[in-house]
Amino acid sequence: MQKLNDSKKIQLGFLIFPGFPMACLTSIIEPLRAANEIAGMHVFDWQVISESGSRTTSSARVVFEPDAKLQDVTTVEMLFLLGAPTSVFENAKQSNGTLRRLDRHGVILGAISGGVFPLVRSGVMDGYYCSVHWCYEAAFRSAFPDIDMTDDVIAMDGRRYTASGAASAFDLALRLIEDRLGADIAHEVACWFQHPTMRGEGVRQRIPMRPSAEPDLPKLVARAAALFADHVEHPISVADVARAVNVTPRQIERAFKKATGQSPTHYYRSIRMKAARQLVLYSKQSMQSIAQAVGYTSATPLLTHYRDAFGVSPQEDRKQINSFRVQGDVPLPPA
Repeated sequence: MQKLNDSKKIQLGFLIFPGFPMACLTSIIEPLRAANEIAGMHVFDWQVISESGSRTTSSARVVFEPDAKLQDVTTVEMLFLLGAPTSVFENAKQSNGTLRRLDRHGVILGAISGGVFPLVRSGVMDGYYCSVHWCYEAAFRSAFPDIDMTDDVIAMDGRRYTASGAASAFDLALRLIEDRLGADIAHEVACWFQHPTMRGEGVRQRIPMRPSAEPDLPKLVARAAALFADHVEHPISVADVARAVNVTPRQIERAFKKATGQSPTHYYRSIRMKAARQLVLYSKQSMQSIAQAVGYTSATPLLTHYRDAFGVSPQEDRKQINSFRVQGDVPLPPA
């Protein structure tokens, strides 16, 4: 493999938090590694970083030995944070200061999946927009109401690069490869890994459908569902939706039953419960605050509907996920 002068290499850093999704790391590193092999030159180089430099356990319980600690990082051109929505620095003042120092020196800062949460908490995202995974959307809006977000798979806003998840991290890697080595090599990398589509900015995330599910909702149902999704915090009635789409409530009822097997009321409730579950799992908010965020005046009906939807209470759900991944809303330290 041809060697390049150090000045021509692209040095990336991946800052991992305890409980980070391992797939996000491998999804961006592997295509970069393949690009080096296909091009026959060591263009992309990287190091894995943790806040303290200590070994870090991923969400899959695989332990990583970082190459460096955050405070010692000086040479990277791009730094990506990988973590969970609950990820926080142990020494926030020092580590957030390090990110701001890197920003002042022109480093491109970014995040993959839940890593966008500690990135925003560091204070470097004011005035920028970012890509947020659809399953974190409600939690993100609640935590950072002043930060613009997009449901595009990747977002590249100035010197801020964000990817919504593991598959999107692969798309981001392809973009970096194309920018440096050209479209032909990026395409060959995609072929190596059987990556079906090279998605760029402006491509929205799609929520996976079960094989038995309808691939597309009828136009009437889709329009009504979009109105429901836009009115989670301030509920809208079926009658209001019917008026907005210029049909009768009875037509809405029949259309939803035929397309989804549910009444529009139950379909709407499921949207609100999914939003509530994001806040239960990925925020520290009280049940009363969560209830208000999804359109309830009190927590009592939320608790009932939540148990009906998920088989456990919100408190039990939060406790279960914390026992696996976090403790007291802070990611578990490495074992």
